[in-house]
Amino acid sequence: MTSKKTSNMDALTFFTPDESKDVNIPISKNTISAGFPSPADDFKEKRISLDKTLIKNKEATFYARVSGESMIGAGLDDGDLLIIDRSLDPEHGKIAVCFLDGEFTVKRLHIKKNTITLMPENKSYKPIEVSRDSDLLIWGVVTYVIKAL
Repeated sequence: MTSKKTSNMDALTFFTPDESKDVNIPISKNTISAGFPSPADDFKEKRISLDKTLIKNKEATFYARVSGESMIGAGLDDGDLLIIDRSLDPEHGKIAVCFLDGEFTVKRLHIKKNTITLMPENKSYKPIEVSRDSDLLIWGVVTYVIKAL
């Protein structure tokens, strides 16, 4: 079954970090080998807080869920949870959440001289050329993606 695209934009649902609880999850002190296994007796654990590890500026950080497939080439799949930092400067090549003409979308920024293009990472979608008549707000920069495997 194929689906028909009605828009070049993906939808996002936003969340703010829940700071009411400090959840610490066990983490191995050692790295996990992706090559040859390491002996189990080398396993030592400490605790980690994902909020403290992944969020650098809690007042400017938001979560958003991806809806759509325009960024699958960048590893952003439908349903993934993005961590977005609004305090970071948008730069060429960064993945950003943009508010364009009344809609949110997530795209890679292509900034060249006086032009901005919002680049999808899926060949089924076309780049979005931002014109002088466009209403664009680069809302925040994506810093991490959390996904189910």
